[in-house]
Amino acid sequence: MLGLFICAMVRKYCFLTLFILVTSCNVFNPIPQPKREFRGFWVATVVNIDWPKKGTDPIEKQKRDYLNILKFYKDLNFNAAIVQLRTAGDAFYDSNYAPWSRFLTGTEGQSPDMEEDILAWMIAQTHKQGMEFHAWLNPYRATFDLKTDVLSPTHDYFLHPEWMVKYGKKYYYDPGLPQVQERLVSLMEELVQNYEMDAVHFDDYFYPYKIKGEVFKDSLSYANHSLPGQSLADWRRSNVDSLVRKSHRMIKAAKPWVQFGVSPFGVWRNQSADPRGSDTQAGQTNYDDLYANPILWMEKGWLDYIVPQVYWSMDLEVASHQRILGWWAALPYPTNLYIGNGPYKIRNNNDTAWDNKKELPDQLKLARKTDDVGGNVFFSAKSLQYKNADVTEYLKKRFYQNQALPPVSPLAPSRSEKEFSVAGIRTIENGYQIDIGPLEEYRYALVYASGPKQKAAYPIKKLLGKLPIKDSGYIKIGNELVGDKKHIALTTLDKFGHESNPVRIHLDRIRE
Repeated sequence: MLGLFICAMVRKYCFLTLFILVTSCNVFNPIPQPKREFRGFWVATVVNIDWPKKGTDPIEKQKRDYLNILKFYKDLNFNAAIVQLRTAGDAFYDSNYAPWSRFLTGTEGQSPDMEEDILAWMIAQTHKQGMEFHAWLNPYRATFDLKTDVLSPTHDYFLHPEWMVKYGKKYYYDPGLPQVQERLVSLMEELVQNYEMDAVHFDDYFYPYKIKGEVFKDSLSYANHSLPGQSLADWRRSNVDSLVRKSHRMIKAAKPWVQFGVSPFGVWRNQSADPRGSDTQAGQTNYDDLYANPILWMEKGWLDYIVPQVYWSMDLEVASHQRILGWWAALPYPTNLYIGNGPYKIRNNNDTAWDNKKELPDQLKLARKTDDVGGNVFFSAKSLQYKNADVTEYLKKRFYQNQALPPVSPLAPSRSEKEFSVAGIRTIENGYQIDIGPLEEYRYALVYASGPKQKAAYPIKKLLGKLPIKDSGYIKIGNELVGDKKHIALTTLDKFGHESNPVRIHLDRIRE
């Protein structure tokens, strides 16, 4: 009997040990890692939310701070920086249509104290980290407050006062004026033509969020430019539609590979106002209050991607994150859908759900298991960089252990039939130089760990590095990247993000 009892206890102990091991693995092992996933972060520059920390900081400190942001998110395996370059009628680059931003230089209209182009430098540094650079613009906000004495004499507030509408404690461009639309499209064209960014990005500020008891005074524009019988609300929506359509056409005509994305407020319409709307009770909505109709833009094919700002917690009654995400994912349009998340709320919100370490991870888990969601974007950059280290560590272990390639736009052409090839390989100090071409087709080289046999494709866990391809016609692979590996495989990403077939390289033969 004692022997039977001992055997039973041993079996029970072994089962318990196995159960603990299995459940422990489930806790600490990463969930499945996709090869393609958009992982973005917004760098807000208005009133120096994220960067620069101060407009009066020396340029070298500003550059270090920008690199620190990139390093933090590179370590998290993120792949896209969405950087605010126009906050309120200004610019973070040398523009013919807007003065230098005071949030960059301390004084509006004053250029940075550096010889090189600050925006070209930012884009190059972002690409060096293997990340896309998305130029974030706020089109309609003309001023951040009513302190017009801080504005440059070249600001549109002074040059074109007839374009301005005072509403609340800000001035806005009148979206109903054709001259305003022309100016905004010209400003974007200047940016796209002069810089090698990967996308142009609008945020959620179209017509301003409504203020109780105030009227947006565009009645004269409405009288002069509306169609016969067109309601004020429909006319306002048509103005925003027009800017989005013109922006899309300009970008694709100038550089077809540059994407166009919008990050609207998370609720299109409440179901109580429209049966097609979401099961929410949002106080304001895109369609009814901001006069923005993003599902029309998706239907018309004017957007490469959309990032609804779903900053609410998973089960918030009036605006549940999971219900809103499900609503967007169910739309039958081929626009890439990414979800905007609000880590700035972690342990910093009246909604106590955000006190839970798992709130943001649960949102990411929902996004990743929803087929029509292709990634996430965090607002804002500093939300995880300087606090909530335990959440960041959890995200790294569970969601972002491996790198990921950004999705290809549904508006992109098919991959070129031309096969990628390696023109030559030689050893150099501390590594290898690999000659490739033709240069105009390639944006990055991807280096994978490989075995002795050629494969048709390599999983993302084998990716060793993502290297920008420069005009020189070659890439350099350092020994620190490949170590003592005998074989690697090389692929390229073209300007649209298509990956080529791999070319396997036997490093031992080159070393000999």
